[in-house]
Amino acid sequence: MDRYKEARKASILGIIGNIFLLIIKGIIGFITNSQAMLSDTLNSAGDVISSLMTYIGNKISSKEPDSDHNLGHGKAEYIFSMMISEIMLLFSTYVFISSIKSLFVDYSYQFSIYLFVICTITIIIKLALYLYTIYVAKKYNNILVKANAQDHINDCVLTSLNLIAALCGMVGITFVDGVVGSLVAIWIFIFALKLFKESFDVLMDKGMNEKLKNKILRVIKKHPEIKNINHFNSTPVGFRYQVSLTIFVDGNLSTFESHEIANKLEKEISAIDEIYLTIIHVNPE
Repeated sequence: MDRYKEARKASILGIIGNIFLLIIKGIIGFITNSQAMLSDTLNSAGDVISSLMTYIGNKISSKEPDSDHNLGHGKAEYIFSMMISEIMLLFSTYVFISSIKSLFVDYSYQFSIYLFVICTITIIIKLALYLYTIYVAKKYNNILVKANAQDHINDCVLTSLNLIAALCGMVGITFVDGVVGSLVAIWIFIFALKLFKESFDVLMDKGMNEKLKNKILRVIKKHPEIKNINHFNSTPVGFRYQVSLTIFVDGNLSTFESHEIANKLEKEISAIDEIYLTIIHVNPE
């Protein structure tokens, strides 16, 4: 499927870009002892792991349904996105502690013009990766690619702060470096919490939102022969939902006629992009 091919391509590009940035940031970070750059280096290490998990999770979720997994493997996206969020939480906590320490303990910050060069290269690469991955994420509604896209744009903003820290370091205002490092950590931590919650909700079978539910109800209301509905339930299946409900029709209709109404409605609801499967039970009014 194009959805999984594009997700795989986005993850591979992310892996290549993040490994390159990890190497050059690490070298300059250790040479200058810049907390902001070292924070960015750790962030890139997390990005490499995230991209690898995106690739693996996408590969698993793309498998067709089988006898053991009747509804497919779509939830693999959310399992791996939760793992990505947990890694981000650990990295951000470490970076925050390290940056705070640098504000109260003397350390040898050495300004280098390469800080500017690395920041500029990072912003260009990450912006390009963001524009591509956010396009794929929106087009195919893929939470793994969405997490990667958000991570790329986060890096653009955070590296811009890193650039400000480097400018301040050039004129001897070194404490800004530690402040930026801690801000980077807080930013990553907040995003990781949001990603964790989104993944957790799906894995706990949280039902669809009201917007999608109302969209389905509008389809049902187009059928005047349906007198009432109840037992409306939805269960996430990867990035889509399985829907089940009971409809009530005229008790004088034949079994064939009432089931024809249900069959037609099932097809109409299943035609909605966010719906994986529709199951309708018929009762006489």
